[in-house]
Amino acid sequence: MEEIVLALQQPETKEQTFKKLMDTYQKRLYAHIYRYVNNHEDTNDVLQNTFIKIWKNIDAFRNECSLYSWLYRIAANEAITFLNKNNKQKTVAIEDTKIARASGFDTENSQQIELKFKLALEELPEKQRQVFILRYYDEMPYEKMSEVLETSEGALKASYHHAVKKIEKILLQH
Repeated sequence: MEEIVLALQQPETKEQTFKKLMDTYQKRLYAHIYRYVNNHEDTNDVLQNTFIKIWKNIDAFRNECSLYSWLYRIAANEAITFLNKNNKQKTVAIEDTKIARASGFDTENSQQIELKFKLALEELPEKQRQVFILRYYDEMPYEKMSEVLETSEGALKASYHHAVKKIEKILLQH
């Protein structure tokens, strides 16, 4: 990974290496952003802004965390900025069926469960939602999350625990 960063910081190899970086991380960053934005068009816009920010700031990257962590942090920050700036109401899409598949219910019930879950997720405070998304959807280990969010593992575990409890409470109320 260090060689990629070095190649990105050299004018003669920056453009070609950046295209490789985009190819490597585009799908994962798209999925990560989509979990915040829940709209394909907006997700594409935020992803484009994310790559622009990466392009402009790659020279400032200092290997204090992994490149992967740095990219995820930028993507999450861009998604949050987009939502705040546009004061977008989050829309709920029923495309992610992780819960539905695991539930064993028929498709209609599965979609209702997924809808309730996503609505509950939207009610979480921003930090807890961010931790929950990284842990639940991306299955990111706490150690890696600590790099991405620049927070201690203990604080992340506590945030995740509180998020789970709040989601459970919200789901039981509906």
